[in-house]
Amino acid sequence: MSVYLEKLSRALGDTRVQLVTTAVAASAVTASVMWGTRKARRTRQTRRLKHDAEDMLSLEDSDEFSLPSDSHASTESLVAVTKHTPVQLSPNEELLIQEQLARHYVFFGQEGMAKVRDSFVVVVGAGGVGSWAALMLLRSGVQRIRVIDFDQVTLSSLNRHAAATRANVGTPKVDALKQSFADIAPHAMVEARVALFSAATAGDLLAGEPDYVLDCIDNMDTKTDLLEFCKKHNLEVISAMGAGMKSDPSRVQIADISDTFEDPMSRAVRRRLKLRGIMSGVKVVYSTEKPGKVQLLSLAESQKDEPGDFSVLPDFRVRIVPVLGTMPAMFGVAMATHVLTELAGFPTEPLPVKGRHALYNRVQCDLGVREAKIPPEAGGPRMQMRADDCGYMIEEIWRGRSAISGSIERLALTRWRRDQPMATYNCVCMTKPEADRHEKLTGSLEHHYPAETLEYIERRLDEEKQLSKWR
Repeated sequence: MSVYLEKLSRALGDTRVQLVTTAVAASAVTASVMWGTRKARRTRQTRRLKHDAEDMLSLEDSDEFSLPSDSHASTESLVAVTKHTPVQLSPNEELLIQEQLARHYVFFGQEGMAKVRDSFVVVVGAGGVGSWAALMLLRSGVQRIRVIDFDQVTLSSLNRHAAATRANVGTPKVDALKQSFADIAPHAMVEARVALFSAATAGDLLAGEPDYVLDCIDNMDTKTDLLEFCKKHNLEVISAMGAGMKSDPSRVQIADISDTFEDPMSRAVRRRLKLRGIMSGVKVVYSTEKPGKVQLLSLAESQKDEPGDFSVLPDFRVRIVPVLGTMPAMFGVAMATHVLTELAGFPTEPLPVKGRHALYNRVQCDLGVREAKIPPEAGGPRMQMRADDCGYMIEEIWRGRSAISGSIERLALTRWRRDQPMATYNCVCMTKPEADRHEKLTGSLEHHYPAETLEYIERRLDEEKQLSKWR
């Protein structure tokens, strides 16, 4: 190389060019050596960590298992928290907590907040979703929390973790949360479990009579194991679907797993649950946004030969999912909000879907055809509903479901009492076949529908009658 540089310098006739060229070449050689060294070191470290993790997992179920002396998990972190763990508060500390939660006391009331503070919640997964969910539950008054995760804080996770800082890099995510929680609510009983959830460990990790379990796992098989365990043991659970590769906050939904759509992860989990005999009854937070704008990062050339060496654990994904840090946070906050309202007994009814403009237009046309069949002397067409009005009726008044069967398929609007004028407070959401049958009914509606169905519909129509004054 020096001979080449000497010839080049003579050709250029400028010593400054020789110096610059030499520096550039030396830098290139140094960078190449450093890159190769780091690459080899990273590969060795990945294999060593994976081997250590496998050894830890194999020892967990044995009687000889004990934490190594240099483990990040402290003895305090291993103190078990259950539904009945006492929370010690001095009178002065209670006054501080009452002031800290003053806005929530106004919102939920004394009785509702008492339920929240007396609850015990388990959060499985302490990443971008779980850390935010656990943080907001703690800030909102939940005093007994168990957070479970086997992973450590990395630099790349700082864009979405709720509490971790650079000082926490290399330490367990659950310990980072526990340290932060101590500054926010020092009285709270927080159990930080450095553990990998599995079907074999479910009984231990979800013990203690939790009021709610939050599934914030991103591994499909493990997620399915957790949801199946909760269903079989009658544990209230809400599950986070995929927040990666999403960017539209308006598409975030809460629904039963059976009502999800436009989400590949929800579809995959739903299919796995069906194979285990679970068709519905699992609430999820998901996004209807189609994840086609960005793609998974490709495996590097060095990873293609032995891709398993680069996964965190066996059977875990290798390729990196692009994540906008705000989206997992939104999923976590949505989960925490729903759990809080459930714990406090505060009435909410999440819409199964939204943004269905094509449906609203179809329902509007169908309603117009139905109304045209009613002669003027029998209270014929007097009110013309816009597509937005139809959407309002379907989503806000009837919660996106048939008032008769609860189905969300082929929805339609129809006049409830045929002898009364058409109005928003005389308009009911049904499936199209149900609406067709309803139009043919004669005599009193009490002869055709169960008492509980009639009571539900009349209550909703009375609610709309009051609300229509403000529209």
